[in-house]
Amino acid sequence: MQLVFASNNKNKILEIQNMLPESIRILSLGDIGCHEDIPETADTIEGNAILKADYVAQNYGYDCFADDTGLEVTALNGAPGVISARYAGEHKNADDNMAKLLSELENKSDRSAQFKTVIALNLKGQQHLFTGIVKGEIIREKIGDQGFGYDPVFKSQGHERTFAQLSLEEKAAISHRGIAVQKLIGFLLSDAK
Repeated sequence: MQLVFASNNKNKILEIQNMLPESIRILSLGDIGCHEDIPETADTIEGNAILKADYVAQNYGYDCFADDTGLEVTALNGAPGVISARYAGEHKNADDNMAKLLSELENKSDRSAQFKTVIALNLKGQQHLFTGIVKGEIIREKIGDQGFGYDPVFKSQGHERTFAQLSLEEKAAISHRGIAVQKLIGFLLSDAK
């Protein structure tokens, strides 16, 4: 089975392809000749995943899936949330985003947060949503050099290391994206029978 993953984020593509069984191969947006930035203008994580999946299905005609992820911090009323990638500006710089987040949490005792990923799958003319949530906390400084985004400042509940200290396999086993992808895989494998 071949599906388009509506992303050009090489880190995300690698992370997801690594989780999929060999029977499911993913193509990136670049692989199908889509080089435009798909607008992420929805005000929810679900909405952005749906926008991206619908864009590929409508404009390119492929079965596809798209994901959107947000970091939701309790003390910041759920921010950065849907604008996680652009938290410190449109240039989407992870270091700037983390610096802004750490500065806003400087005097806060509640550092609880959760990562939320929603995957929208458009398959055979129908849409299905899969959600993965992992709870944890924002630590006070960046630790680790694996992963991407907010991984160096996020430690999931019950774990002593940040996401940026985990291998791809370790992270996939416990992460928000890993949980959502496992639900996606379960659905695809049961649908293929």
